[in-house]
Amino acid sequence: MRKQQERVIIIGAGASGMMAACAAASHGVPVLLLEKNEKAGKKIYITGKGRCNFTNLCETEDFFANVPRNASFLYSSVYGFDPHAVREWFEERGVRTKEERGARAFPVSDHASDITRCLEREMRRLGVQVRFLTEVKDLLFADPGRLADSARGKDFVPPLPGRIRGVRLSDGKTLCADYVIVATGGLSYPSTGSTGDGYRFARMAGHEVSRLTPSLVPFQTKEEDLIRMQGLSLKNVTFTVTNGKRRLFHEMGELMFTHFGVTGPLILRASALLQDQIAKGELNACIDLKPALSEEKLEERILREFDANRNRSVHNAVRGLYPSKMIPVILQRSALDPDIPVHDVTVFLRKGLIRTTKQFALTLTSLRGFGEAVITRGGINVRQIDPGTMESKLVEGLYFTGEVLDVDGFTGGFNLQIAWSTGWAAGESAGKRLETSRLTGIPTDNMRPV
Repeated sequence: MRKQQERVIIIGAGASGMMAACAAASHGVPVLLLEKNEKAGKKIYITGKGRCNFTNLCETEDFFANVPRNASFLYSSVYGFDPHAVREWFEERGVRTKEERGARAFPVSDHASDITRCLEREMRRLGVQVRFLTEVKDLLFADPGRLADSARGKDFVPPLPGRIRGVRLSDGKTLCADYVIVATGGLSYPSTGSTGDGYRFARMAGHEVSRLTPSLVPFQTKEEDLIRMQGLSLKNVTFTVTNGKRRLFHEMGELMFTHFGVTGPLILRASALLQDQIAKGELNACIDLKPALSEEKLEERILREFDANRNRSVHNAVRGLYPSKMIPVILQRSALDPDIPVHDVTVFLRKGLIRTTKQFALTLTSLRGFGEAVITRGGINVRQIDPGTMESKLVEGLYFTGEVLDVDGFTGGFNLQIAWSTGWAAGESAGKRLETSRLTGIPTDNMRPV
């Protein structure tokens, strides 16, 4: 007779954990979801500025172009549960959705809570047992001698092969399971409970974990005058980054000035690609405030503004060219006295204004920390994970999903799609295997796919 304790245990009630729970429980097997917070989906609530950009409806082939690292690892899971399937999944369960600019998908309500509540309803319908304020301390393995704990250190590599047997909670209690799915998230937004537990669990099981750094995160800058423009957003500008020798990044988009530097979609995208370079030292950057105009066309535009305001000061004459919050900084950088009459502006000074407009210079000094990062770069070596099921190749019955893996995407719904796809793959695999073993009576130990 099969033991009553045999079930699927999922660690973490975030996006990938709840989706894994739904997928596993759909096979009629007992699923226990453990969450150390007081509620589920805390990070979901803050995605898309609270609106929850839950996926991106671009062509599936284009999806992988928005995953800068290890995109090929995701082929099986994303094609198995692609963005359109995810949208349909939520629609079928009562969430009305919409598509916005850039193929980004949101709930029609613009409330992230609709996504979380949908997952919670589905888990209740399928009989998933959820325990909140329950922290997992360690993983339990088949060999009692392989009971790993923090004291063994990150370099501990347990003997292989092995099999998962359950988890040990922070209160010392143990829970047995045939399958354990680790869906604990990364290190970004630690206030939501993402404190790196999954990386510790992975190391316990002998997995390699690459260097962890914040990604999709603002840049700090050296220039002190940027604080005068704090909160100012610029759309359709070009942001270029160089290391003094070659161009590292050059794209158009939206950015915003802050009290410490720059942020916004364009900046977050750059941060995902410049991790290694910024770690080596400062980078030079510039913003083209008028990318649609050549220097010659920009000069013509400035002359028209000056001609229309020939009896006014420069400060008033350029109001049609720049946001008001930016004018004092632009003029100071161009060595232009804001009170000088337009007719006194020399060709030399006008050329300086053009240069500043086309090459508004910044010095990027560092990235901000995990507290402001959308995602974590780095994680579990994906070569040690089955890409079709998310199961560990080192420990049978142990799965890893979502941000804990060494994959990350750009902004626009790509990271949540990675969570849904990898969570679904893991839950489907564990649920189906446990269901089959119960129907056939064959122990799950003998059912690992070849």
